[in-house]
Amino acid sequence: MIETGDLQAALPASLARAGGGLAIGLLIGIGFGLLTGLSRRAEEAFDSTFQIVRLIPFISLVPLFIIWFGIGEEPKVLLIALACVFPAYLNTYSGVRNVDRRLIEAARTFGLSPVQITLQVLLPAALPAVLVGVRFAMGVSLLALIIAEQTNSRAGIGYLIFVASGALRIDLIVACVLVYAVLGIAIDLVMRLVEKLLLPWR
Repeated sequence: MIETGDLQAALPASLARAGGGLAIGLLIGIGFGLLTGLSRRAEEAFDSTFQIVRLIPFISLVPLFIIWFGIGEEPKVLLIALACVFPAYLNTYSGVRNVDRRLIEAARTFGLSPVQITLQVLLPAALPAVLVGVRFAMGVSLLALIIAEQTNSRAGIGYLIFVASGALRIDLIVACVLVYAVLGIAIDLVMRLVEKLLLPWR
């Protein structure tokens, strides 16, 4: 596959799908996680909805996404985004809510405003949990990518698997599975590096 250029052509397509869905999922998940973690009213308004949707297996939504959005790139990216929302949301929400209240009381004692407490105390203290959510979401994006690329793909690693399965090329299927595994390892290494840069004290 490397010699024919098939793998080099498939990787950008797969990474673009996974990256686009991950970015959308993280934006929504972290955004609403911060909102519901910081505001009781926002929690009452949004948390129950997130919890209900979280319990729906995203795999079961593939037929609906195809009907609603067609067979192009949109349903694939949106499926990945949906899968990535909840790890980011849950960890961000938990991180904000589990900040030691003594830190907040100390910040108030030093005269910090609510905005300063949020930016200088709550968010830095919740950052480890947020990064755990990002790391988990990156892994889930790869899982969702595998599922998304099995539906009407014309490019990507999943398309190579589809073609190889039609030709009964077990060797190519195994090679593509190994490529997915390598991508997973690369994602984990990248997140470990990000955590070291953002959390040097750990």
